[in-house]
Amino acid sequence: MPLPADIVAYHRTQTRGDRAICELLARELDAALVGAERKIWHRHPVWFLAGNPIAGYSKLKDAVRLLFWSGQSFRDAGLQPEGTFKAAEARYAAVGEVDVDALRRWLATARTVQWDYKNIVKRKGKLVRLRIAAAD
Repeated sequence: MPLPADIVAYHRTQTRGDRAICELLARELDAALVGAERKIWHRHPVWFLAGNPIAGYSKLKDAVRLLFWSGQSFRDAGLQPEGTFKAAEARYAAVGEVDVDALRRWLATARTVQWDYKNIVKRKGKLVRLRIAAAD
């Protein structure tokens, strides 16, 4: 299924090198998060499952940041903590820096390890771990 027009437009605003990173990340996120809602959220491409943000990416000054909202709870190495909640990130300055095997492991984990960001405002900033059935 083709990417939504707003994500394609986001990619077009990037330099050639950053666009290559974004397009690789988008392909991998789409392949792993089948059925996810994909859209620009807070000016960046984000994939959601059941209304909960799972993963997305954004252009920083010197890199493209891949963010997993629940990434601090993943057991796989390679992600760095980001922010005060449970998010973790990886940063890429060139498409060759993307470890696709690690990315696929993180994406598989992201389907089953999730914190409930969808209801964080309703819970006054308290995150609750979602109970997700493991994928077959």
